[in-house]
Amino acid sequence: MKTDLFISYAWTSAEHCKWVHLFASHLHMAGFIVKIDERVDYGSSLSGFMREMTDCAHVLMIIDTNYVERANDYPLSGVAIENRWISEVLETKPETWLSVMFVDNAGCKLPDWLAPHNPKGFDFNYPEDKMTYPGASQIEAIWRWIAGLPADKSNAASIATHRERCERLEHADTLLDPASYTNPALNGRVTFNYRDHNFYSVGYGDHKFDIMFDQANSQVVRIYKDYGLKAVWKLQVANSDPLDFKAVMRPTRTVSLIVGQKAILLNNSGILCEVTIEEIQPEIEGENYVKEHVTFSYEIHHDK
Repeated sequence: MKTDLFISYAWTSAEHCKWVHLFASHLHMAGFIVKIDERVDYGSSLSGFMREMTDCAHVLMIIDTNYVERANDYPLSGVAIENRWISEVLETKPETWLSVMFVDNAGCKLPDWLAPHNPKGFDFNYPEDKMTYPGASQIEAIWRWIAGLPADKSNAASIATHRERCERLEHADTLLDPASYTNPALNGRVTFNYRDHNFYSVGYGDHKFDIMFDQANSQVVRIYKDYGLKAVWKLQVANSDPLDFKAVMRPTRTVSLIVGQKAILLNNSGILCEVTIEEIQPEIEGENYVKEHVTFSYEIHHDK
């Protein structure tokens, strides 16, 4: 996959390097492939690295005053070498290939060779006397340049709108993901919105139970044996031992329970799961909407 952006910058200070990497991480989070900070031995594997850099879809120079000095006056520095590579191919590239970012460079100075080309620039200077700092609008301008979008944002959706759309899509994916309705533990407590998924899975392997719920009325839920269960029945007070099943097991499809009652589930491996209903919440429509759900605790009798 082609790299979206190569970042050329000077290792002016540890603080500057951290700032550049933080900036690059923002672009990475936006989905761009960014190449940065390769510790290259400029005497070996040089042609390969140069080819990688010049093949990138875009190049961004982060230009502070130290960058300008190294590009102009230190021909053996990494900055000067990278500038030389960029200058050799610049005429063959689209006008939008190269851009610059000015940081700690109040005069917005460019390397001498680049000044006549007058490339597109992003001003990230922050004069302390004016108390103005670069922010979201500058970041957005850069990623629009990388993405090939026009600078005119009259028809653009804002970053906040994109975030909200992504949040909706991610929430929809979460609701559709079977992993959202699974607990591999052999015992636990679960609140399950049973209209969001056909069943809730507890346990694992031979100890797995796919439990389907439905609401009979505001005080009663049903448990079904539809998804791989062999049988399901109500645990009676008089037969509280799960192993005492012969008198209470039924071949029926469902069992109806109210809060506080228990059911025994039998899977195809002959293992039992004891389910206790702790809460039944019907759907509440209106201003304070509440999804229907059931809260239950369970214990898989793995040793019986």
